Amino acid sequence: MRLHGHASKVCATCGRPFTWRKRWARCWDQVRYCSQRCRRSAPRSQANQQGQGQRPDRHQ
Repeated sequence: MRLHGHASKVCATCGRPFTWRKRWARCWDQVRYCSQRCRRSAPRSQANQQGQGQRPDRHQ
């Protein structure tokens, strides 16, 4: 679906449609989420769930 010449996508977290924004002009192919909130609440990858790739806790 195109609106004024720009594409729209469906958010991978909430399932709502969202449209192209100028700030995404360079990375539109990589955009998967409609907002930072959806990005933060997205399910983590298998590697992160197993403790790989995470930053160490500062209090240890």
